[in-house]
Amino acid sequence: MSLLETFVYVAIIALIFGTILPLTYRSKNTRKASLSLSFFSSILLLAFAGIALYTGKEPVFSAFRFLPGLNFTMAVDRLSAGFILLIAAVVPGVSIYSIEYVEHAKSEARKDLQTALTNLFILAMLMVVLAGNMVGFLIFWEIMSLSSLMLVLHDYSSEENKKAGIFYFIMTSLSTVFLFMGFISLFRLTGSAEFGQLDYPASVLTLPFLCLFTGFGIKAGLVPFHKWLPYAHPAAPSSISALMSGVMLKVAIYGFLRFLLFVSAPEIWWGVLILIGGSLSAVLGVLYAFRESDIKKLLAYSSIENVGIIFTGIGLYLIFKLEGLEGLALLSLVGASFHAFNHALFKSLLFLCAGSIVHATGTRNIEAFGGLIKRMPRTAALFLIGSVSIAGLPPTSGFVSELMLFQAYFYSSALPDPLLKVLLIITLSVFALTSALVAALFVKLFGISFLALPRTECAKEAIEVPQPMLSGEAIPAALCILSGLFSNRILALFGIDLGIPDMLVLGLILAGACGFVWLGVRNYGFSKVPRISKETWGCGILAQHPTMEYSSAGFSEPLVAIFKKIYRTEISSTRTYSDTKECIFKDGTTRIRFNKFFEKYLYLPVAYAVNVVSFQVSRLQNGKLGTYVFYVFIAVLTLMTFTRYFA
Repeated sequence: MSLLETFVYVAIIALIFGTILPLTYRSKNTRKASLSLSFFSSILLLAFAGIALYTGKEPVFSAFRFLPGLNFTMAVDRLSAGFILLIAAVVPGVSIYSIEYVEHAKSEARKDLQTALTNLFILAMLMVVLAGNMVGFLIFWEIMSLSSLMLVLHDYSSEENKKAGIFYFIMTSLSTVFLFMGFISLFRLTGSAEFGQLDYPASVLTLPFLCLFTGFGIKAGLVPFHKWLPYAHPAAPSSISALMSGVMLKVAIYGFLRFLLFVSAPEIWWGVLILIGGSLSAVLGVLYAFRESDIKKLLAYSSIENVGIIFTGIGLYLIFKLEGLEGLALLSLVGASFHAFNHALFKSLLFLCAGSIVHATGTRNIEAFGGLIKRMPRTAALFLIGSVSIAGLPPTSGFVSELMLFQAYFYSSALPDPLLKVLLIITLSVFALTSALVAALFVKLFGISFLALPRTECAKEAIEVPQPMLSGEAIPAALCILSGLFSNRILALFGIDLGIPDMLVLGLILAGACGFVWLGVRNYGFSKVPRISKETWGCGILAQHPTMEYSSAGFSEPLVAIFKKIYRTEISSTRTYSDTKECIFKDGTTRIRFNKFFEKYLYLPVAYAVNVVSFQVSRLQNGKLGTYVFYVFIAVLTLMTFTRYFA
């Protein structure tokens, strides 16, 4: 057994023990030991993935037999090693954060269960990426889905959480159905359950492509299959939201790439479909995020936007590859993969910080925040790093990956097909609009949450969270900065040179410019005359009041007005007057209601149809033995006919 194999086996054993310990010996120290094991496993996986990517080694693991003819194999190549690196980069921060965060659960049993399921969830995601065949992939995919479902339902006494759990269960089951159909069609075509090169015409791979694109798209949160995210993330603990958004969505992207990158002869419409789906998800994700006042729902919609950006890069890769532009194809694929890694970092950071804010204030409502920078200064600084990174501002990692995709777009004029050029100009415009809206979104989120005056008593009484939670947030925050500053060197270590700017030099220039401005303002910007007034004159108002501040809805209102056809808003108002002639206004209320378009026109009609069919099927259950024997006879006859036909 090689050293690399040892790293993986020890990491898996550590996660298994981390799952079993809290369920066997129930105490706070056991929970700490369990989370320490997940941290230890992530360090081993970081070393394993880094060495595998740097050296190009592909370790061969022993196969495990589940059933006769069904073996589970583990396989690692550069693709799976990259996603193992992604998992291992997020887990340390979540593990340290959870040491304190998990203790806020309502009962000892829930604390132990949450700790155990966290380790099981991490283990399942790791095993999905390690799976070398479709059988193991689907088994651990289901374990990943069920463990995350149980974590979403951790507070099963809440009606909101029950609804979120049902929604998530239905969508993740639907995802598995499409994956099963896709894998079955591949098995019939190749005669093997192993992952490998698919040297077949695109026409015979159309069904597997559509099934796998839909199945992985549901799990990744692509529009229109995205609605489970805004339900599941607010219901799940914040540490689990960090894992679900930061890692689980990327496991779905890994599965799709595992299929797509090994198709020898894809068709151009595949790339067009992926590009359009990614572009729509990106722009609609950020637009829906803008209207949210729930901090975790806002971040969930933001994840939909970032998944859209990743799929945009994958679509560009496929189009450029088929058009013979190998350099642009590589740039697009690396940009999409690097953005997946960066999103894992800054979105896990933002969800962890959101958990700290919710813990300190007792609410997820952004309208109830304000002035938190004075009460939670370290959380505010860490949240700002995540906001700057997700907004794609230099020198953070988010800027680098988005810059790669912009570069790929800018050089797309080399495409010979004029229709593709028009498509890429349109999607470039959507991408640019998305980037601008994301920056405005996090100006809103950070400004309303942390700046100005506290809007409620819970914001006034907020205090900084304990040190383990801050330390857990600091790890992804540091990685956001370091992976941005040293992005050139990181990519060069893995043999990738795309000619992007040296972010370390740019970072030093920006730091020097900021320092120069600060010194100038400090030395020359302040008057030597002492100030008499403590506040800016406010039109005769004796004191500023929180109700005068921008609200979340007020900040979003201009955008809501511009995109009202997308939001489909309904505005209703009531007014009362002080006189019978209705001249002097006394009081009134205005309500802005957003129609849930996808739920109303996509999900609910399907649910209604399923309900009607289920009712008709239930009528067949008449309780008579003869009827059930007849059903069994028909089922056996159908199975025999099917087996004979396809044998």
